[in-house]
Order: sequence, then structure tokens, then C-alpha cells
Amino acid sequence: MRRMTWTAAIVLIFSLVLSACGTKDAESVVKELDKFVSSMESYQGSGTMTLHTGQQPLTYGVEVSYQKPNHYRIKLTNEEKDITQIVLRNDEGVFVLTPKLNKVFRFQSDWPQSQGQVYLFQTLANSIIVDNSRQFATNEDAYVFDVMANYNSGALARQKIWLDKDDLSPRQVEVSDTNANVMVDVKFDKFSFGPKFDKSVFETEANMKAEAAPSGAGGDAPTVATPEHSGEGHGQKDDDASTQENSGSKEGENAAEGDDESVGTPDDGAAAAPQNEETAGESGKAESTFKAMEPLYMPEGVSWQDSSDIEYAGQPGLMTRFNGTYSYSLIQTQLKDVATTLVPGTLVDLGYTIAELTAGEELQTLTWSYQGSQFRLSSGNLPESEMLKIAQSVQGEIGK
Repeated sequence: MRRMTWTAAIVLIFSLVLSACGTKDAESVVKELDKFVSSMESYQGSGTMTLHTGQQPLTYGVEVSYQKPNHYRIKLTNEEKDITQIVLRNDEGVFVLTPKLNKVFRFQSDWPQSQGQVYLFQTLANSIIVDNSRQFATNEDAYVFDVMANYNSGALARQKIWLDKDDLSPRQVEVSDTNANVMVDVKFDKFSFGPKFDKSVFETEANMKAEAAPSGAGGDAPTVATPEHSGEGHGQKDDDASTQENSGSKEGENAAEGDDESVGTPDDGAAAAPQNEETAGESGKAESTFKAMEPLYMPEGVSWQDSSDIEYAGQPGLMTRFNGTYSYSLIQTQLKDVATTLVPGTLVDLGYTIAELTAGEELQTLTWSYQGSQFRLSSGNLPESEMLKIAQSVQGEIGK
């Protein structure tokens, strides 16, 4: 009897030892993750990203590809709105492709090193590694980390990241605001490390051809501008748009000047003007409809001031001004296929599209394109975090 008791005790102790050996704590997982990221050669994943920043959630299909040292391809798709946008980083720079509109935006940027992206493995891993106050839990098949969010928007405070126990691949990410409301939710259905890519995966022309618009929607070569530090090319119509604001508001003036930066291709942020406004004007007149969208978010203490129809660079548009705690203007125009010149700026991820942030001595301006329109938000005192909230809310209801 005593022998059986000792045998049972030994078996129990041995089982506990084995169980302890199979359990990893946060520190051991982080060390393994850090080592893995340093040696990682490539990865590929796909899933869905849901944005809860507007009145209604918006869901996008997400595809990500990475090849060491710095080649990236991200494809965002919303079938309901018929939107496809591709972000590439290769040896030539950073490119934002909108195949349906036959547009290629070019940036000189260190993206994504300069800012985090919720769908990139490096961003998620680094968020876990650098946060010494991280919270750690496990479930049946995943390690769960709750860490600080290190994104552009000050509204995003924390994120919860699920990593597969077998290979540390991301399964899900939830990014929350300061009130613990989930604002961005990414779910990966596929993710693998070490795939081999053909070099065309990260080439601009190959991606534009692969995502070519249907016949009749535009078979011309995509509009791509090269960086030029030239002040020429800003047409009179830009000034006409800006003069519709009162004399004390410079936001709309500068907004009108740079609104063309997204109209061709930005280079690290672009502020550009059409080189042939006469042609642009003729094509704009042929356009039968222009539907403007309005921001669903306004900072506290801000109210709508006025809106006015404008013709900017030969295209119909809408200029809206806001005043109060902050003063800013939003210009929306149709996105046309015109050549541009470029000035430096910063690539900014709005979640549903890519924007560019340019800062002058008195104003900073956020420019982006969405659903065939180009937007320019300019202000002399609006914080960057508030600019991003406003821009993200423009994806909502049509206001005009």
C-alpha cells in the first residue's frame, strides 16, 4: 500500500513538472518573438479589417505580403463600395495604387518604419516587445497580449493581440480608444511565414495590370508623377477656390493650392497642380454629377460655418469651413487624371485609405482620395490626432 502511495506521488510530481515545462510566461514568449522577428525572411496573410470609426462599421478585405528587407504589399478591398487600393514598398519608394481610377501615388518615405500598421506583423510584434507594462494571458491555442497602441491617432489607446501558440502568427487584433471601445478589428484567416515571392508581387506596373479596370474604364497608362521641387503649375483656379473663404482663413487657401497632390501621385506627400488646366477644365465640365461627402465627426467646441460650391482646377467641388475651438476647412473635388508636381510630406494610414500630411510654417494639410474624390483638410491649429478623426469620419454618409 505504501509503495502504491509513493508511486502515485512520483507520477503526480512528474506530471506537474512536465506541465510546468510546457507553460510559457510572458517573458519567454517575448524573447522568442523578438528572436523570431529578427530572423524572419517573409510572410503572407489575409483576413478582414473592420473599422468602427463611423456611424456604421466598414469591413475591408486585407492581404499582406512582406519580403526582407523592406518590400511590402498591402491590398485593401471593399466589395460593397467597389474599392480596391494597394500599397507597395519596393526599391523605388512607396506607392499607393488605385487601379479602378488608374492612379499611382508615389511617396518618398520610410513607411512603414515611421508609423505602425495594424495589419503588419512587425508592428504587432514590436508593440508587444517594447511595452514593459504589457498584460499577458493564454487560451487554448493562442497567446493574448494587451499592450499600448502606437498608431498615429491619439484616439487609439490600447490593442489586444492574439498570437498562435504554434508559430506566433497573428490571429486577431483589436484596437481600442481611451474608453475601451473597439475602433479597429482585424481577423486573419490565413497567415504563413517563409513564402517565396516572384519579384512582380512588389512591382507597381505588374500590380496595376493585374488589377486592371474593366474594358472601357480606362486602358491608358496610369498617371504617375515624378518628384519636382517646382513652384510652377499652380493655376489661377486654385486661387479662385481659395478666395471663397474669408480673408482671415488661410486654411482654405492653402487647401486649394495643394489639392492636386493626390490627383496624380504623391511623393512622400504631394502638393501639386495640374500642368494643363485647360484640358482638365474641359473634362470636368463633361462630368454630369458630383456628390460631396461630409465628416461625421467634429471636435468639441467646433461648429459648421459655411459651405460653398467651387470650381477647382476645372473640376466641381465643395469647400466647407468650420470654426470654434479649432478653425479648419475641408475641400472635396472630383479626382481627375492630370499630371502633377510634388512636394515632401508624410504618409498617413487612415485605415480605409492612405493620406499624406504636409506641414508648412502656418498650416498643416491632410490630403487623401476616396471613392473617386479628393479631399484636403487644412488648419493652422488643429492637432494631428483630430485631423485623423475628421478624415476617418468622411467615409460616412453622403451629405450633398
